[in-house]
Amino acid sequence: MPNGAFGEFMGTLVLVLFGNGVVANVLLKKSKGEGGGWMVIATGWGLAVMAGVFTAIACGGEGHLNPAVTLGAAVTSGDYSKLLAYTLAQIAGAFVGACLVWVHYMPHWRETPDTDLKFACFGTSPAIRSPFANLMSEIIGTCALVVIAGAIFSKAVAASGPVAGLGPWLVGSLVWAIGLGLGGPTGYAINPARDLGPRLAHAILPIAGKGGSDWGYAGIPIVGPVIGGILGGLFVRLAHF
Repeated sequence: MPNGAFGEFMGTLVLVLFGNGVVANVLLKKSKGEGGGWMVIATGWGLAVMAGVFTAIACGGEGHLNPAVTLGAAVTSGDYSKLLAYTLAQIAGAFVGACLVWVHYMPHWRETPDTDLKFACFGTSPAIRSPFANLMSEIIGTCALVVIAGAIFSKAVAASGPVAGLGPWLVGSLVWAIGLGLGGPTGYAINPARDLGPRLAHAILPIAGKGGSDWGYAGIPIVGPVIGGILGGLFVRLAHF
C-alpha cells in the first residue's frame, strides 16, 4: 500500500469494528447489550472514532478514516495526491471491519428475525425516507465534521494547549456530538467508506436470514458526505484555519 494508506486501512477497520459492533450489541437478540438505546450507540461510535484515529496514526496514516475528510483536507490544501489511495484503503478497512463484526456476533444473526435490524448493523438507512432531506442531513453533518475537526487542529487552538495528544479524543467527542445532535434522520453516515464497505459486506456475507442491502438508498451516504466534505474544506481554506 502507498505510504499512509495502511494506517487509514487499519484505522477504518477499527472504526467499523467498534462502531458497527456497538450497533450489533444494542440491536441483535440475546446480546447482553440488547436495548441499550441511542446514547449507547452514539457514545460507542464516538469512542470508535477515537480508537480508529489513534490506530491510523500509529500505523503511519493521518487518521482521516473517511474519504470525505480526506477530500476536505485536499480541498483545503490543494493536494489531491493521497485521495485515491486513502479512499480505497478506507473502504477496504470498513469492509474488513464489518466482516469481523459478523464473525464476532455469529450466533446472534440467526436469533434476530428482523432483517432491518440486521442490516442496521452494517449500513445506514433513514428514519423517514425523503431523498432531499436525507441528502441535506448528510451534507450538514459531514460539513460540520470537517469544519470543526479543522478548528480542533487549527493553529489558534494548537497555540492554546496540547491538542496533538488530545486530538483523537476531541474528534471522537465531535462525532459523539454529531450523533446526539444530528444523527436521528439518517443514522449519520457522514462517511462514504463507513457506509459503502459494510453495505458491500452485508451483500456478500452469508448472514443468517438477511434481507436486501437497500442499494436504492446507497447513493445518499456517498454523495451527501462528498458534498459536505467539499463545502467544509472550502470553509476551512477561506477561514485560514
